[in-house]
Amino acid sequence: MQLNTFQNKRGKLKVAANQRHLAFADDTPFFYLGDTAWELFHRLNLEEAKHYLGNRAAKGFTVIQAVVLAELGGLDVPNANGDLPLKDRDPGQPNEAYFQHVDDIVAYAENLGMFIGMLPTWGAYWKKDGRDSSIFTPENAFSYGRFLGERYRDSAIIWILGGDQDIENEEEAAIIEAMARGLKEGDGGTNLMTFHPRGTGRSADKLHHASWLDFNMCQSSHGARDHDNGLFIEQDYALEPVKPALDGEPRYETIPVGFYNKGYAQNERFDDYDVRQAAYWAVMAGACGHTYGHNCVWQMFSAKHQPAIWANIPWYASLDHPGAFQMGLLRRLFESRPFQDLQPANHLLLDAPRHGAAKVKAMLAKTGDFAFIYSARGESFTVDKSVFSAKRVKAIWFDPRYGCTYFFHTGSTVALQTFSPPSSGRGNDWVLILEDEQANYPLL
Repeated sequence: MQLNTFQNKRGKLKVAANQRHLAFADDTPFFYLGDTAWELFHRLNLEEAKHYLGNRAAKGFTVIQAVVLAELGGLDVPNANGDLPLKDRDPGQPNEAYFQHVDDIVAYAENLGMFIGMLPTWGAYWKKDGRDSSIFTPENAFSYGRFLGERYRDSAIIWILGGDQDIENEEEAAIIEAMARGLKEGDGGTNLMTFHPRGTGRSADKLHHASWLDFNMCQSSHGARDHDNGLFIEQDYALEPVKPALDGEPRYETIPVGFYNKGYAQNERFDDYDVRQAAYWAVMAGACGHTYGHNCVWQMFSAKHQPAIWANIPWYASLDHPGAFQMGLLRRLFESRPFQDLQPANHLLLDAPRHGAAKVKAMLAKTGDFAFIYSARGESFTVDKSVFSAKRVKAIWFDPRYGCTYFFHTGSTVALQTFSPPSSGRGNDWVLILEDEQANYPLL
């Protein structure tokens, strides 16, 4: 198997100098391409985990989001090796055998060039809303965070607090703050940290000014088709102080559309187009990357695992569904140019669908030498080419389904021009690349 050819292992991550993206210590830009594997540590044995991680590395994923104290029976149902994570459900008594299994998975992912976006716990275990699943206090949250921080100080880790819950009172705020302090004390602040909120929601609503929150994460969730998750990113992009932002849980491939809304049709499921549309709308709004998810993979579903959440295809048979491949193409497109220089630039669109499913979004490099324009339904749009610094620009279509590029024109930048994508309608999304003809960027 060809492993992750997109990424070099360059050590720890940091927030880039422009405060909009992530980067390695040597300032090499880092494109966050995540996959939600919430039950990875809990339900898979090491060989299964290696199979999963190898598949994701080959597709170009850079971050695997997984939960230590998992959602589906994570405190009371043993992992694949028969081990529980805690003794007597006590965060102060971690089970060494369980964490050795986590160690092995973290190390294997790092060897493949990927980071683990590690959630210390699912939100149900710190949420103070009367449920009996809550096990955390500020005191044991701090000690548990410090334990994790010390253990994974030198590993390829991004800390993700939250776990699908929002902070709603002072007690909950104290628990999350204590866990963040424990992680920082344990790892010396060497690993980035964010917060995974309840869907639909944004970490910035409560935590944007938290000193420990290095970048914002939203959850646009699974409520409806054509829900523009880029609006979440636009709100975060406009905040001060400036912080990177991304969607950590958009609509999953094959999950029922709007499953939490009364009267949903279970046979209507999100497909690869829904996945692509969410990914491009978010990144074109200024996100520092994106997270993919598949309904059978997040829960590592198989016949031996219950409960099954609207799943009937085993996780290992779901790894190669088209959306996962297409996320690697998204990353390949952005990394083919200095994506860290791109800024949202819808002002260069003089005529284009601005609302609804066909919405068109544009980004322009600070240098003015290239732009990406995404047409979600293949609708035509008009561009003011005078914004480019070059006298002449090349025009190239990029097909986000297959990663193919089609050069079709070079023209001056003194006029307006209308572009019509090669096809239109649902599932026919296209990216137009406009670039200085002298730039010599690759065709992909």
